[in-house]
Amino acid sequence: MARKLTRSGRVVKFIETFCRIPEGTKVGQPLKLERFQKRFIRRVYDNAAGTRRAILSMGRKNGKTSLIAALVLVHLVGPEAKRNSQLVSGAMSRDQAAIVFSLAAKMAQLHERLVSIVRIVPSGKRLIGLPLNTEYRALAADGSTAQGLSPLLAILDEVGQVRGPRSDFIDAITTAQGAHAAPLLIVISTQAPNDADLLSIWIDDAAGGSDPQTVLELHAAPQDCEMDSVKAWAAANPALGVFRDRVDVERQAAAAQRMPSAEPSFRNLILNQRVEAIAPFVSRSVWGACAAEVEPYAGQPVFCGIDLSAVSDLTAFVACWQNDAGIWQVRPTFWAPAQGVHDRARRDRAPYDVWAQKGSLTLTPGATIDYDWVAAQVLESAAGWDLRLLAFDRWRIDVFKAALSRAGAPAEMLEQMHPFGQGFQSMGPALDALEAALLAQRVAHGAHPVLTMCAANAVVLRDPAGNRKLDKAKATGRIDGMVALAMAMGAAASAVEANDVHDGGVVFV
Repeated sequence: MARKLTRSGRVVKFIETFCRIPEGTKVGQPLKLERFQKRFIRRVYDNAAGTRRAILSMGRKNGKTSLIAALVLVHLVGPEAKRNSQLVSGAMSRDQAAIVFSLAAKMAQLHERLVSIVRIVPSGKRLIGLPLNTEYRALAADGSTAQGLSPLLAILDEVGQVRGPRSDFIDAITTAQGAHAAPLLIVISTQAPNDADLLSIWIDDAAGGSDPQTVLELHAAPQDCEMDSVKAWAAANPALGVFRDRVDVERQAAAAQRMPSAEPSFRNLILNQRVEAIAPFVSRSVWGACAAEVEPYAGQPVFCGIDLSAVSDLTAFVACWQNDAGIWQVRPTFWAPAQGVHDRARRDRAPYDVWAQKGSLTLTPGATIDYDWVAAQVLESAAGWDLRLLAFDRWRIDVFKAALSRAGAPAEMLEQMHPFGQGFQSMGPALDALEAALLAQRVAHGAHPVLTMCAANAVVLRDPAGNRKLDKAKATGRIDGMVALAMAMGAAASAVEANDVHDGGVVFV
């Protein structure tokens, strides 16, 4: 007597029986799933808790789009088809959405049975499953949305391209699934560049294992691997040597070794590591190594930097002092207008509203930054400090100084305020000092979420002499906190150089 197939067994059997390779040199041949694909399918469909979200993350060119197309057919006319159900695949661009639709349509056309039960509607990128009146649509973030749909299955392609923790397009799809008791969301993507991006948040949550209805299959090379490591290539590319060309990976690795500018892209797209395509000023690992809790202030010399914002953006104030062990304690404070915070959170793809609720961001009343509010809080924070220098960008500083005066700032505090240029001449030494302290793990920032976001976004511009400055134009998001931190550390470096410290022996590293 034949053993009854499991749910995943029926899915695998359908794909290998009815789905054909849609294009390339082996077009028309049966699609044979690789071991990693079968394992993913087994974990998704045989999950005793029932799977609501499944994530498969790996390097580029490992057959993810063909797998998406095959799974679409599984739910359209295969063993997972449900009468009158809606299915969608979501991609970040119209071109990618069209590829998913095209592959699914070609697979249907290549089998004599499927071609008779699948109606293809090219104009709307739709497939209709005739036996059970199922419908599939390919959606794109820059085109159609999921408004008006109620998909039982949603497959998201390359969510790693979403910057920040939110996407209106993905929110529309996931909330549209809420009408179903057992919806399924499948995510197949290369990793996002940094921890604050949506896919990274999903992966980290799934890796914690707290939700049995979430399945995670992550194929990634170790963060500290060499680029020419074949073992690292295989870790991130489970189809290496099968339909992921090994010679191509070898060629790209060699190019990345020759040209440092190509390394971030290779590590992100091929090794599936969280690495910015534009290298940030400070790497995620270096920043994370300095995440120790900030110690209470105990009378040390304090150096500060303030980066004032436009009327509706982020204002940052960062104070630094060294403890007895010579570790710089970093205490940041951030402000933003309360009115419109949700819109700015969507625009910047940063959870300002959540940070405000947790106390990491202060919202000032109204639609614009209230400098009187900021000045009062700066004075409150600085009460009792041995303030040696408060560095500032000249932009709007007269307005802020007036606010400090109205708030009752003592004359000696105003005397400690000094302009700090944002060009190569001033910022170059400041960034050198900050970088040296970070690399030596002589900074403690407490993993402050807003400052961490700014660190992840910060990129530098070099002049022909190799001097550096923070470049807001090239930054991937807000960097105000890093500008303030660099000014504070630059001020500290200048003061130490001039011996403007207590006799206790503050040492700048």
